[in-house]
Amino acid sequence: MAAGGYFAQRALDAALVLSRGLRALSDTSSTAAAVSAEQLAQKLRAEKQAQLPPPPQQKVPKNPVLKRVQELTQYTQQLQQVHPNVLAKALKRGILYQNEEIVVINKPYGIPVHGGPGVKNCITDVLPVLAKMLDGMKTDPLHLCHRLDKETTGVMVLARNAEIAHQIQQLFKMRQVEKKYWVISVEVPDPLEGVVEIPIVEKEVQSHQSHLKMTLAPNYRMSSEDGKLIKVRRNQDAYAAVTRYRVLSSSSSCSLLELSPVTGVKHQLRVHMAYGLGCPILGDHKYAHWSKLAPQKLPAIVLRRLGLEQPKARHLPLHLHACKLTLPAGIGMQKELQLQCKLPHFFVRSLERLKLEFPEQD
Repeated sequence: MAAGGYFAQRALDAALVLSRGLRALSDTSSTAAAVSAEQLAQKLRAEKQAQLPPPPQQKVPKNPVLKRVQELTQYTQQLQQVHPNVLAKALKRGILYQNEEIVVINKPYGIPVHGGPGVKNCITDVLPVLAKMLDGMKTDPLHLCHRLDKETTGVMVLARNAEIAHQIQQLFKMRQVEKKYWVISVEVPDPLEGVVEIPIVEKEVQSHQSHLKMTLAPNYRMSSEDGKLIKVRRNQDAYAAVTRYRVLSSSSSCSLLELSPVTGVKHQLRVHMAYGLGCPILGDHKYAHWSKLAPQKLPAIVLRRLGLEQPKARHLPLHLHACKLTLPAGIGMQKELQLQCKLPHFFVRSLERLKLEFPEQD
């Protein structure tokens, strides 16, 4: 019995050794297969990439005016046709500030806040993607707290939940948020500092291409007889609108201004600049004329310094930048929060070309 047990045990040990050897061989084969599969996939991707035609390189025009137009187009349209994930990554790279309650982004030019017909990318659509990039796949989407026009750049506040968003929206509604914008204007306001307090109303422009525009609805008019101001009946559809302004620099039939809107009416700054002060914002083709939709007409010296001809002025972007926003204490903050955003590259280039000096931003 002892001899039988001894040989049985040796047979069992041999079987275990053989089993382990086969398992090790199987694992090695699986690893090798996995490595081979990965290498094969990389090889296929490389071959596929090699078969793709190289991306077309945009030729630089020899004509200086066309070269300038190409430069403006690249500045202003680079994010309008990209995949939403690419836009979300660009917003993430441009984050100005974030804490447990809010995320503050630098809104790019040409991207609308809300979607609509013909809109490929908008801020609202990429908020869920941006939230996942910041806080993981299971996080809730970010929430809008206010809006900026499609062509406006600069500081924009997002909230991490609906309750915080509502609180900040109430701060905007109660005019407790201080906002400052920088604009380049055509012509120089007189006086150089002041307040525009003229109501604004939306009207339909009757022309060969009818469209809606915001315009002034003043409470006074000037008498044609003696030049005195006469109070007129208030337009019931008009909104009270107040804008503080001051000129920071001026040169060559244009100026750099700081605007501080007290109210928040649609297109308020653009209307007060164009119709209230007679100094439309550079690149504001919508309010350059009242009765038609046409590119802004610019003085010859401005065109020359910008490197453009009048027919190409339509490529000029709106030079309106939300440079600073101050939130009052509260909403998880012990003191007021000042949020600032540097000027976009095209804005800086225009300042340099127009020889407008500008103070350094803090």
